[in-house]
Amino acid sequence: MRDTESPRAGLSGTRARLAGCALLVAALGAGVTGCSSDGSPLSAEPYDAADQISFSGSLDEGKPADPDKPLEIVAEDSDGRITDVVAVDASGRHLAGELAADGSRWHSTTPLAASAQYTVRVSTENEDGRPGRKVLTFSTGKPGAAKRLAVTFGPEAGTYGVGQPLVAELSEPVKDPAQRAVVERGLKVDSTPAVTGAWYWVDDKKLHYRPQDYWPAHATVQVRSNLEGIKVGDRLRGDAAKPLTIRTGDRVIAVTDAAAHRLTVHKNGEEIKEIPVTTGKPGFETRNGVKVVLAKERFVRMRSTTVGIAEGSAESYDLDVHFATRVTWSGEYVHAAPWSVGSQGYANVSHGCVGMSTENAEWFFDTFRPGDLVEVVNSDGDTMEPFGNGFGDWNLSWDKWREGSALTGSGKTPGTAQEAARLRPAAV
Repeated sequence: MRDTESPRAGLSGTRARLAGCALLVAALGAGVTGCSSDGSPLSAEPYDAADQISFSGSLDEGKPADPDKPLEIVAEDSDGRITDVVAVDASGRHLAGELAADGSRWHSTTPLAASAQYTVRVSTENEDGRPGRKVLTFSTGKPGAAKRLAVTFGPEAGTYGVGQPLVAELSEPVKDPAQRAVVERGLKVDSTPAVTGAWYWVDDKKLHYRPQDYWPAHATVQVRSNLEGIKVGDRLRGDAAKPLTIRTGDRVIAVTDAAAHRLTVHKNGEEIKEIPVTTGKPGFETRNGVKVVLAKERFVRMRSTTVGIAEGSAESYDLDVHFATRVTWSGEYVHAAPWSVGSQGYANVSHGCVGMSTENAEWFFDTFRPGDLVEVVNSDGDTMEPFGNGFGDWNLSWDKWREGSALTGSGKTPGTAQEAARLRPAAV
């Protein structure tokens, strides 16, 4: 028990101590005191709590700690309790932990890093409420034989549109939900301005990260891995990873209304241009939904055979196309289509792409960058796939997205996440 006195008795004792301090100050003068500055035990200098707490495992023996075992700190003195624990390694990584409600025990809830040095600051409180402190430095041992889990972040450093997801590619597959949670906790994303976001397991070796809404315009986004030396699973530990910083430009979004045959461009919330277009005709309908610009090609040769249309058939084609902005890997572009100018704004005659005049296509090409957004509405086509054919990430609701995280959902790989073939030539 910390204190068997009643609350009233404890209050009386505190009043007596304060009265004693007041009398001593009166006797010795205002500049000299035998108590703390305000007479309260909470303002006293922290005492050495070394005899009040104990550390788990080999820490007591002065040996390197086993990184595969949690760190545990126990309040040995029944008249005191632990109030706070802060554990940080030499690289600045914090060790997460959980403190018992009664302050009797604290234990780490994330793995220790191997071959690392930690500084642990423990704050305590005795029965009178006086604070104590103990600072301990210890090292962890080397890991046993294990594979290294490397992480590669994408896209490349640069400036992108506000729809650009972050990608983390793993060198080894991670299937177990608990291990996936360890990985996610180690992948840190910071954005200025700050946003709410989450990782999604596309498959066993790939994660995507996106905010709840699009990134803010002119934001700075940094992603890094804190997994180096951390145990992910049996015989699998995190390796060092190169951090990544990207920036976002203006908020540029194109909305194509396939039924109205119009494409409207918005920049930072304002409409700046409306363009007459043609989209996919029956049997070749353009996909509905939000797509992210993947790349831009000033010239591309588009052949029908690459999308399964037999050469010599009524639908076959072989065309040189200019100012092509790619939005799917399977061949959907926004591009110049001078051969269909008469239908643009009136009818859908393409094989799935969004076609416009050469002048408008050049303007679109110059205005949009990778990461900008192109949405199609009112088409009879299917909805853009979330994964495997470009970045269809924004076609999942925020609740559905969180289900793909091992921290906020099941973290299970969806059946629709298989990679599609990347067909470079496209449909016109």
